[in-house]
Amino acid sequence: MASATQQIAAGNSIDAGANATDALTEAKLLDAHEACYTAGGDPTLLMIKPADAEIVAGFTGSSGRQRTFNDEITTLVNAVDIMVNPYGTLKVVLNRHQLTTHAFLLDPTMWRTCVLRPFSRTLLSKTGDSDKHFIVGELTLKHMNQSASAMVTGLS
Repeated sequence: MASATQQIAAGNSIDAGANATDALTEAKLLDAHEACYTAGGDPTLLMIKPADAEIVAGFTGSSGRQRTFNDEITTLVNAVDIMVNPYGTLKVVLNRHQLTTHAFLLDPTMWRTCVLRPFSRTLLSKTGDSDKHFIVGELTLKHMNQSASAMVTGLS
């Protein structure tokens, strides 16, 4: 019943700045993807906090921005949806609920939700027109291969 951060292989965890709190960099992201690739993993998702979306959008500096100017529509794109690097293709996904100190490279086919105890509902008592119920159940997160994912830790 460990968290996702505990189920990723230690060799696939890259510290952003020698145990300090630093910003996400393309080099650290590539280091994490390389570690995962070398260990046999093939992540397809880059899950980041919303504040890191601007940093990832800045990775496109060497390739320039895409602009579309039609008669009716003017669009300036400054976002990265798909990131292609030497180790594979990653879909960039924002997650406002994840740890703000982490960026995850995940292979969704390697993660499962396991039911330890099915959910059940038991009537406890009745007070007037109100019924009180007890709901219980247990779930856990299972990683099928700890080397199939990677993470960058120590982010600001």
